[in-house]
Amino acid sequence: QVQLVESGGGSVQSGGSLRLSCTVSSRYATSLYSMGWFRQAQGKEREGVAAVDSSGTTTYADSVKGRFTVSKDNAKNTLSLQMNSLKPEDTAMYYCAAAWGSSPLSGTEQRRYNHWGQGTQVTVSS
Repeated sequence: QVQLVESGGGSVQSGGSLRLSCTVSSRYATSLYSMGWFRQAQGKEREGVAAVDSSGTTTYADSVKGRFTVSKDNAKNTLSLQMNSLKPEDTAMYYCAAAWGSSPLSGTEQRRYNHWGQGTQVTVSS
């Protein structure tokens, strides 16, 4: 019922920028969903990066604060992640996630979400 498709990944040098996008396909308005970005580096567990809930409140992991900006365009059914000052440790597969409405769980808590995209690879070289 909800399809999420990520795009915008690629390879960049340390200090560079990338912008990820996630297109939402659903019978319901995108404004009703809380959405987030997660990443999983090779050999590591998936972790929350940034999120924006259905009221527009944003949450960021400490490791990306000041460098990444998450935004949701409800009219265009799109979630974006602007990533600046990229570091080699940002290298990972990045996933978009969505959940209906609000939740007491943090926006970067995986348990909050039940819809996931296939991911887009981000590689940052030093």
